[in-house]
Amino acid sequence: MLVFIIRRLMQAALVMAVMSVLVFVGIYMIGDPLAILVSPEATELDREAIAKSLGLDRPMWEQYFTFVTSALQGNFGKSFVFGQPAINLILERMPATLELALIATISSVVIGVPLGLYAGLRHETVTARAIMAGSVLGFSLPNFWVGLMLIMVFAVQLGWLPASGRGPTMEVLGIHVSFLSLAGWKYLALPALTLGLSKCALIIRLARATAREVMLMDYVKFARAKGLSEKRVIGVHILKNIMVPITTVTGLELGSLIAFAVITETIFSWPGMGKLLIDSIVHLDRPVVVAYLLVVVFLLVIISLIVDILYSVLDPRVRLGEAK
Repeated sequence: MLVFIIRRLMQAALVMAVMSVLVFVGIYMIGDPLAILVSPEATELDREAIAKSLGLDRPMWEQYFTFVTSALQGNFGKSFVFGQPAINLILERMPATLELALIATISSVVIGVPLGLYAGLRHETVTARAIMAGSVLGFSLPNFWVGLMLIMVFAVQLGWLPASGRGPTMEVLGIHVSFLSLAGWKYLALPALTLGLSKCALIIRLARATAREVMLMDYVKFARAKGLSEKRVIGVHILKNIMVPITTVTGLELGSLIAFAVITETIFSWPGMGKLLIDSIVHLDRPVVVAYLLVVVFLLVIISLIVDILYSVLDPRVRLGEAK
């Protein structure tokens, strides 16, 4: 176990190093931050002074070397726009993004697994066919359209839920969360539903396909032949086995929600990392963009590691020490 974790962390360090090079070079090549940050009426001396203060007057390799040296000490540089440490800006926005992604993922699992299991066990019924038709619809609708329609219906026409913002938060262990209050849930409902719809559709189809496959296994037939109740057969022999692939897919989808919740956060003005990334790209705020991507890569590696550990718990035949 320990060797497996150390190996994965070493792989994470290599991935983060490669990502930092690609992102830094890409942002360096697409434009000049001074064209956005400096007023067109500024003199050449003013431009040179600002470039020197931000370190933009040095060659690219020197800027990258300075960035890496500082990053190894926990300093990702200061934001060109906000004038604050980039890592502080990201850590301030991270709880909002993690909260939204976790609520969307948990909701999709809680709803998707029972529906998919029912559709797999009763695949010939009208209800099962309706569930599968709904899952196809959930796959087909793009997130931005779903978000706009939800705002139009529940915020504009019915007036039940707010259309933007995060709402009131409560501090728990120094972290501000909004899901502990009813008012916070009102602000959280629409963006979480927008993010979780497609993931729920994916889990429904995966649970159905896996359930139909497991039902044909010999151990399920043997359990029924022994006279075990249908609840025990489903709960112990079928549900436990379909949770193995669902756990893997859910972990990967959670990582994608954290990394790519940009559109949803922008539509609902959710103060998360995605909205910060869009603003930073618009203003060519290099320290924030690079720091954001490195933090996201690290989170993805941690989530993948947790999924591997859970996989070994659900399926004892898998041993992390032997995993490739």
